[in-house]
Amino acid sequence: MSTESHKLCMIPGPVEFHEDVLGAMSTPATSHVDPGFIQTFGEVLEGLRRVVATKDGQPFVVSGSGTLSWDLAVCNIIEAGDRVLVVNTGLFGDRMAECLEVFGAVVTTVRADRLGQAPNASAVGEVLAAAAREGRPYKMITITQVDTSTGVLADVKGIATVARNASPGTLVAVDGVCSIAAEELYMDDWGIDVIMTASQKALGTPPGLAIIVVSQRTLDAWRNRKSKVVGYFAAWSKWLPVMQAYEERRPLYFATPAVQLIMALRVGIQQLLDRGMDAVFQAHHQASADFKAYITDSLGLTLLPVTDDVAAHSMTAIYYPEGVKASDLLPRLTEHGVVVAGGLHPDLATRYFRVGHMGLTVLEPQRRYLETTKDALGTSLAEAGYKPSA
Repeated sequence: MSTESHKLCMIPGPVEFHEDVLGAMSTPATSHVDPGFIQTFGEVLEGLRRVVATKDGQPFVVSGSGTLSWDLAVCNIIEAGDRVLVVNTGLFGDRMAECLEVFGAVVTTVRADRLGQAPNASAVGEVLAAAAREGRPYKMITITQVDTSTGVLADVKGIATVARNASPGTLVAVDGVCSIAAEELYMDDWGIDVIMTASQKALGTPPGLAIIVVSQRTLDAWRNRKSKVVGYFAAWSKWLPVMQAYEERRPLYFATPAVQLIMALRVGIQQLLDRGMDAVFQAHHQASADFKAYITDSLGLTLLPVTDDVAAHSMTAIYYPEGVKASDLLPRLTEHGVVVAGGLHPDLATRYFRVGHMGLTVLEPQRRYLETTKDALGTSLAEAGYKPSA
């Protein structure tokens, strides 16, 4: 496809990619034990620690989508009968519960009163404390930091703090597929044990890499499990020696890594680190605030998250105005060179659409992609017969 025919990919991932990231993939066939690649893979693992702010967390980078990052974490940590608390803010909380149950977990879910809200930390703490008092503590708690189906942002720091106080032995796991490198997360300082994410969102790399980072106490829980891991490709017993070897700048083979994607990821990570993670987070905050203000103030539309404090900075979920349907708006946006995502949550999928703004679409200096998207939205809505109220 020519660049002239390319339409801006403004969905909540994959995102637009920097030309240097794409250039890193444009290499001849390269062995996964080539000395240059060994160096690159080692730098990726070290860089991921810096992105999530951990000194001794263990990264794993494996070929696959973000959903594989769940399997990489869950199948190694959870044994049949383990109790897990899921903090649910949308469809991906539902799916996380489903994944956990596949590996034998007994799942309890904490939800807010309605879609668009997030459970507060104190409510989660009460559930954890009650279980601990009964002598049946949860093995793990999972938090979707940004649920891509609703655009709701969970209070990871607050929930992790109450979890540590209410049930110190409970592992704190974060689904960060739509948040890592866009939303603040400081693994060591916040007491996070597991981070699950993927290459194609705020890390600014094409799809194809499942990524997790786990704490040393999580590795201890894995080593001390009583039953065999129910998995082969995702088993840490296969991958941990490989990750350790590449970080020591020596090759070790289990399954072929996605060589070109890892080369691209190294560039994406370095771009983030060169800017500084705090500056990256601030850029996402600013771009999100500007875009949401345009949606609500200029266009008069309503966001799915009910308050600003639970609205993600990596994406925006927006209700269609009265009288406008997906078929009225989305094709028109495409005609104006912008692709956004329709609704995803089954309870209200036809009522809203989603715009991603992370990675290059935020960090590109003039934010031309976001400005183009704003212009296309305004024009497309007008063509669909919508006029903002004065």
